[in-house]
Amino acid sequence: MLILISRLLQGLAAGGEIGAGAAYLMEAAPLSRRNFLVSWQIVGQAAAAILGALLGALLSSSLSAGNLAAWGWRIPFLIGLLIVPVGLFVRRRLPEDTAPAGAATRNRLQFSELFRTHGKKLTLATLMMTGRTVPAFAVVYYMPSYLTHVLHLPAVTGFLSSAVSALVLMLVAPVSGLLADRFQHRKPLLLFAYGATTLLIYPVFHLITHAHSTATVLAGVGLISVFVAPCSSVGTVLVMESFPVRMRATGLAVSYALGVALFGGTAQVIMTWLIKWASDPMAATWYAAPACLVGFCALLMFPERRNKGLSSPRQ
Repeated sequence: MLILISRLLQGLAAGGEIGAGAAYLMEAAPLSRRNFLVSWQIVGQAAAAILGALLGALLSSSLSAGNLAAWGWRIPFLIGLLIVPVGLFVRRRLPEDTAPAGAATRNRLQFSELFRTHGKKLTLATLMMTGRTVPAFAVVYYMPSYLTHVLHLPAVTGFLSSAVSALVLMLVAPVSGLLADRFQHRKPLLLFAYGATTLLIYPVFHLITHAHSTATVLAGVGLISVFVAPCSSVGTVLVMESFPVRMRATGLAVSYALGVALFGGTAQVIMTWLIKWASDPMAATWYAAPACLVGFCALLMFPERRNKGLSSPRQ
């Protein structure tokens, strides 16, 4: 129970970071580099996933099942505590404007205004999250359990699949950011990425379920991750640019939190239940593929607003 409560608190804290962190990066960047700088938030998330997956693979291969269940599982949690001093060190050195008097009251008013005047946009942004969170949760976080418990492959293969997926995200996100910065509009690139993810999710899972080698599994996972990367990095900028400056952080944070909680966070449970109910490993796609399609349709209807001029937070 203590671990569960700690994980819930960690999720709340990480979720609260997304809007403010992405808005900070966006406001610090010139207009011509917004996508590239914001993509580094995805790089940080992917790097953390790589470390976690590699550590899981190392422990699974070096410890017996008994030792791993008795005490080995605690090692990643202890190592994870190192983020506390690192985070404090970084935060103390980040420049930040001093909040003026009455900022807390205005923030409450902005939160109310966000739902009142930008409700449709917020709903579409939340639905767009299905196209990036569900495939990301499926190939990064759920894949070790899927490969081990459903396809009965070695645990090391599952952790390596997560590491490969995270590595692809870490490499492709900045590249897609640089590419998006060269275009006047973000949506064509995003529509291509969302559409490719929607079309590939079924054949990739079919490839994985019929794979006879670790290399085939890793290739399929890596292919999906190539298209999830721009959905995450460029999609974040698209959502923030659509809201007024004073609502950027809140608009992204609310849509991200709702999208992850409703669709991404439940993906593993729903896919596991579908597989058990249908006795078919491919049943995971019955949730993943429609979720990607919902994200694609929401993106089609989402209004794009390319901001002009300076990117100062006082703009």
